[in-house]
Amino acid sequence: MIHIAVLVSGGGTNLQALIDAQQAGKIENGRIALVVSSNPTAGALERAARANIPSAVLRRRDFGSTDAYAQALDALLRENGIGLVVLAGFMTVLPDSLCRSWENRIINVHPSLIPSFCGEGYYGLRVHEAALAKGVKVTGATVHFVSEVVDGGAIIAQKAVDVADDDTPETLQRRVMEQAEWVLLPQAVSDFCAGRLQQRSNGANRKEKE
Repeated sequence: MIHIAVLVSGGGTNLQALIDAQQAGKIENGRIALVVSSNPTAGALERAARANIPSAVLRRRDFGSTDAYAQALDALLRENGIGLVVLAGFMTVLPDSLCRSWENRIINVHPSLIPSFCGEGYYGLRVHEAALAKGVKVTGATVHFVSEVVDGGAIIAQKAVDVADDDTPETLQRRVMEQAEWVLLPQAVSDFCAGRLQQRSNGANRKEKE
C-alpha cells in the first residue's frame, strides 16, 4: 500500500476528487495519508478533516532559505512514509533539490494541454485567461511528473475540453476541472500506486495489466 501526500493551497477540489475516488475504491494499492497546505486557511484542510486525513501546514515564508524549506518538507514526507506526492493546486514552486530527491514520485495536475499555457506564471485563472485571449477552441488538463523545470516533467495523461464561445475564465476553469482534472488525476494516482506507469524518454506511458 503506497501512502500518498496531497499538497494544496486553496479550496481543495482536486483533493476532494481524490478523496471521493478513494472512498469509492478507485485508488488501487494507495491511500491518502497526509495533506500538506501552504495556506493555514485553505478550504482543503477542512476537506481533509472531514475525511479524517491528517494534515499539516508548511509555509515557505516561515523558513529562512529554500534549502531549509526543502529539508522540512522532505522530513515531513519521510516521517509519514510517503511514496507518492500529488500537487493539487499547490501554489508554491518546489525547490530543485526536492524535485531531484523525489524524482518520479511527484505528480502535478495542470489546467491546460501542455505545452500550451504552462510554465512560470501560468497558474489558476491565469491559464484560462490566456487560453481565451489566444482564442483557442480546445483546451484541457495534463497530469505530469514534476521536474526541476516548471510544468516540464514527463506527461502522464491529457484530456481535451472544448471552449465555448461565451466562456469566461471562471466557466472555463470549472469545465476543465469537472471534465478533465477530476477524471485524470485519480486515474493517474491509481495507475502509479498499482505500478502501471512506465517512464520513457518521451513521456510516461500506462502499462496495461498482463
